[in-house]
Amino acid sequence: MSELLGRIGDYQQGRELTRLAEVLTLHLFIRSSELRFARWSEIDFRHKIWTIPATREAIDKVRFSGRGAKMRTPHIVPLSRQAIALLKQIQELSGHLDLVFPGDHNPYKPMSENTTNRALRLMGYDTKTEICGHGLRAMACSALVESDLWSRDTVERQMSHQERNSVRAAYVHKAEHLEARKAMMQWWSDYLDVCREGYVAPYIYARQHKAA
Repeated sequence: MSELLGRIGDYQQGRELTRLAEVLTLHLFIRSSELRFARWSEIDFRHKIWTIPATREAIDKVRFSGRGAKMRTPHIVPLSRQAIALLKQIQELSGHLDLVFPGDHNPYKPMSENTTNRALRLMGYDTKTEICGHGLRAMACSALVESDLWSRDTVERQMSHQERNSVRAAYVHKAEHLEARKAMMQWWSDYLDVCREGYVAPYIYARQHKAA
């Protein structure tokens, strides 16, 4: 973890926007399409919430650009202090555009599908056997479960996983565990900050730093 954070922090082989996309993915563990097709209009800085819609307005000649949240319902992403700071840095680069992560060659088209994985390869990682964008989500999920601070429902809801039981799904969607998720996302960002200096097991950090 600390090595990954260090390599991302030192990344200079590509655009700063790409590096910031990698860091934001670590903090928010959202899916690639949810990140790449994001619009500034979805982000509420005042309430520190990013609402990924069920669908988005498709971009001409960009495959799958109408994708929103994978589960086809709006997905709420609470924003930690660190995520807000990152988004404000990103806003300085792309805030004048509709897309949060515009492409390198055409600012009206999104960042390419392979950009973040290519950046990981430039950092020295094998994206087939070591780590990839999806792997960052799995890493976050494992760490949050290992911390034992939140219910599995809370973690699963923030991961935006499909709930197989329809009755339970309706309850989980309605309740959303939002306050717990806000605390969880802040804890996760704080945990990443600590791991930048050296790896600490999630359950050990959880004993020392419970969510506020």
